[in-house]
Amino acid sequence: MSETMIGIYVFVLSCVIGYHVIWGVTPALHTPLMAVTNAISAIVIVGAILVAGTGDNGFTVVEVVGFMAVFLAAINIFGGFVVTNRILSMFKKKK
Repeated sequence: MSETMIGIYVFVLSCVIGYHVIWGVTPALHTPLMAVTNAISAIVIVGAILVAGTGDNGFTVVEVVGFMAVFLAAINIFGGFVVTNRILSMFKKKK
């Protein structure tokens, strides 16, 4: 199987899994889901690093897709921590 096909399989599977994880949850549970999505994004980063490191010669499409996956998952993790911090600050006692 070619590197491009492996990259496409990983991309499509991560899109399908992400869709079902996020949209399958009721709106009342979206706040507790933030920690879980950060963990899922961390798993995505590990997989994307493995995919990005598969090429041996120059930049291939698979390496570019892997890099973009690492970049976007890192943004997702950072945004998840920011949102979680804002949510937790709403529950702190005001002075």
